[in-house]
Amino acid sequence: MRYLWIAVVTMLMSGCGYNDFQTKDEQVKAGWAEVLNQYQRRYDLIPNLVSTVKGYAQQEKDVLIGVTEARAKVGTIQATPELINNAEAFKKFQAAQGELTQALSKLMMVTENYPQLKSDTLFRDLQAQLEGTENRITVARNRYIKDVQEYNVLARSFPTNLTAMMFSYSVKPTFTVEDEKAISKPPSVDFGAPTPAPAR
Repeated sequence: MRYLWIAVVTMLMSGCGYNDFQTKDEQVKAGWAEVLNQYQRRYDLIPNLVSTVKGYAQQEKDVLIGVTEARAKVGTIQATPELINNAEAFKKFQAAQGELTQALSKLMMVTENYPQLKSDTLFRDLQAQLEGTENRITVARNRYIKDVQEYNVLARSFPTNLTAMMFSYSVKPTFTVEDEKAISKPPSVDFGAPTPAPAR
């Protein structure tokens, strides 16, 4: 009788989406880990990028400080696995990353005014790495959004929503901003000919 009861419970659990929740939850965790990995790549690139720009454009103090401060703000947020289940913490993380993206975009814009900097081999290499990383961030974010969407649909749909309530599988926050395109747009990188110096 005991084994029959276990078998019945197992069938009920599999039929109400319990196993699906395990699968979707693992997909979300894996997607989040990849998002963090790409953001960390960008975070690690910034000190060398700022240092290189500073060597040619010290007068762009406000822009350089802006990038440095935005990076520091990102560094204060503990991006733990639990963050994806906390809407408020997730929002703060997202806002900090968005500010860093915008600060980097401003930095890339001012570099257009310094032909010598644009022709510097190290700077061009860092630009290429940054652009590649920004593109990977966008891909990772899009995959994460899809994984969370699938998980949330499972959590809200009947009868799997009953399983969600029983085991406290709450809806997960995802990337949503007022201007998603502006935040996720990679900094522009121009590998064309250096801009001619202004005539004297």
